[in-house]
Amino acid sequence: MKQTPFQLLSKIAQANLSNALGLPAQEEAQEFWSGVSFTLSGCQFVAPMEQVSEIISVPSITRLPGVKSWVQGVANIRGRLIPVMDLASFTKSESKAVDLKARRLLIVESGDVLNGLVVDSVEGMQHFPVEAFDVNAGQAPDNINSFLHGSYMHQNSQWTVIALHDLVVSADFMQIAV
Repeated sequence: MKQTPFQLLSKIAQANLSNALGLPAQEEAQEFWSGVSFTLSGCQFVAPMEQVSEIISVPSITRLPGVKSWVQGVANIRGRLIPVMDLASFTKSESKAVDLKARRLLIVESGDVLNGLVVDSVEGMQHFPVEAFDVNAGQAPDNINSFLHGSYMHQNSQWTVIALHDLVVSADFMQIAV
C-alpha cells in the first residue's frame, strides 16, 4: 500500500511524539542574598555587596598625630587619601590574623565619607539562601552590636551581617581625635 506524503508525515509525527521526552520538571528558583565575607577577631562577618567599594592589601600608611589608637593613619590609594582604621582596635578586641599579610583593607564609601577598614582576612563573596537568614546576630564584639543585622548559616558556620555604612558614619567612629 502506497502512502501519501501527508500520511507519511503524520506517521513520523506520531513516532516522534511517542519517543519524545517530557518537559523538565519546573523547579522554583531559589533567591540568594550576596555579601562580602571577612573575619575579625575570630568572628565571621558579611557585609552587603553594595557597601564595599574595593578590597585591597593593606598599603603603606602615614601615621597621624593626635588621633585615637585605632586610627592607623592615611593611605594614598590611586591618588585619593583614605583614612585607615583598624576595625579590631575600634571594637576593643584583638586581631586574630595569624599572617599579617592576610589582613585586608575594605574600602567603604557612604555618601561623602570614605574609609579603609583593616580586617583580619577576606573570605570573598558569599551567597546565602534568603530563607537561611536569622534575625539573631552571631558572635561579635559588644561595641558594634548596634551595627549588626542578623546572620546567615552557611556550611555549618554563622556569618553575622554588619552594616558598614552605618558604622562609618556613627558618632563613635567619626570622633577620631584624642
